Amino acid sequence: MSQKRQKRQVLKKKLFTKNRLVILNEDTFEEIFSLKLTLMNVFVVASVGMIIIVFVTTYIIAFTPLREFIPGYSSSKLKKDATELALKSDSLANALKKNEAYIESIKKVLTGELEYAKFNKDSLIAAEMIDASKVDLNPSEEELKLREEVAKEEKQIYNESKSK
Repeated sequence: MSQKRQKRQVLKKKLFTKNRLVILNEDTFEEIFSLKLTLMNVFVVASVGMIIIVFVTTYIIAFTPLREFIPGYSSSKLKKDATELALKSDSLANALKKNEAYIESIKKVLTGELEYAKFNKDSLIAAEMIDASKVDLNPSEEELKLREEVAKEEKQIYNESKSK
């Protein structure tokens, strides 16, 4: 126990012993600057300086346009343009699908497979749309089993937390 105490005292003495930092003119040995320091002061100042540098660097990267030069980050304008183009391409795909259905119907009329009286562009577009009333929204047997299992697990978790 005494050895540990002695080591601590030696370390404490080294950390808090005052030393003098002197800057001299080499030609005239004139003292230009002197400063009394301890090892602890140097450690604290260096640590605070490093923390400040990290925060300033993080701030510069996060809140300035400089982040656009880092791989993986993209500009907000680029993201906005990409979103607009994705929306336009979706609407163009839908329009293309409708036009293809229209052209197929015209081909049927021209080849005689379809009577002209039954031909209407609006009815063709409506036929391409999915009718929500025809979609079966009833749960399947697998889904019902899964719901029962989840309910049992939730009941167990609730009972366990209630008993604690």
